[in-house]
Amino acid sequence: MDQSSDEITLKELIIKLKEGYNYLKLKWLVIVLAGILGGAIGILYTWLQKPVYTAVTTYALDDEKSNGGGLGGALGLASSLGFDVGGSGANGAFGASNLMELLHSRSLIEKTLLSEVVVEGKQMTLADFYIDVNELRKKWPADKKELLQVHFPVEADRDGFTRLQDSVLGSISLNVDKNQLNILQKDKKVSIGTIEVRSTNEQFSKLFCDNLIKEVTEFYVATKSQKARSNVTILQKQTDSIRAELNNAITGVAAANDNTYNLNPVLSIHKVPAAKRQVDVQANTAILTQLVTNLELAKVTLLKETPLIQVIDKPILPLKKEKTSKLIGLIIGGFLGGGVTILFLISKRFFKNIIA
Repeated sequence: MDQSSDEITLKELIIKLKEGYNYLKLKWLVIVLAGILGGAIGILYTWLQKPVYTAVTTYALDDEKSNGGGLGGALGLASSLGFDVGGSGANGAFGASNLMELLHSRSLIEKTLLSEVVVEGKQMTLADFYIDVNELRKKWPADKKELLQVHFPVEADRDGFTRLQDSVLGSISLNVDKNQLNILQKDKKVSIGTIEVRSTNEQFSKLFCDNLIKEVTEFYVATKSQKARSNVTILQKQTDSIRAELNNAITGVAAANDNTYNLNPVLSIHKVPAAKRQVDVQANTAILTQLVTNLELAKVTLLKETPLIQVIDKPILPLKKEKTSKLIGLIIGGFLGGGVTILFLISKRFFKNIIA
């Protein structure tokens, strides 16, 4: 009984499919016209579509601290002699593995957007250029005059921005990071990465890509070497101070010797000032020697702590251009038009049979 029922159901299915096929054959003109209309819409879309330009920068991170080498041996020797010149073996929060995430940070993207560029002989920020390129003022509500007048002047104080400027800049940076910026690294074992910036404006893609790697390099290098640079600055000040004291002490010895010239040699009291100044010279000489040694080792540490982000390939005009061809638009539009029409006709017939 079940088998007979299944056979009847299968027959009914085949019959329904055949009826549907015959029905579509009767509607072939409608389907063809829909396909032609869809193809025409596809061609129109590709014609109106703006091309996308991709700027690509390839960089390599050379972090001496992570790969050791001769500087590591020099610092090891300095540590064994009891000199504390700073530095450690760990890369910390700003290690090479985190550089890719750093490129996505909002603060650096905003710094890039606020960087000064020259477009057609006019100085402006990339944020204003982005607004002009994407014609945002035409898309914003016409009744909001404050929004239409928002600008990001060159060298403006970031801390002095209004709430509206912060909101617009944050929205732009979020959109750039989400839709236009792509950071790639083929192999985690190799410190070579790629920055891709996609935009409908060729010049914006190139300028943003160039300025982003510049801002990230400055921030990354300054942050990684901040402790070592502070150490060098402190030691340099101490060294200059002791050297000045030593020079004064040497001058004092000469002055004391001049004052005792042709005096009674039996009276030793006249030699006391010169002896005191001589002690100062010896003490300052010893201190200066130690400070100079520490200063030179601190400079070695600074070299080791300072990473180098080397740009391998920079974006060069003309950039790579991406745009859907008219043939692909015709094919996709035709299939979509015909497919949607077939689906609509079948659905219409199905519901009509249910109601009947």
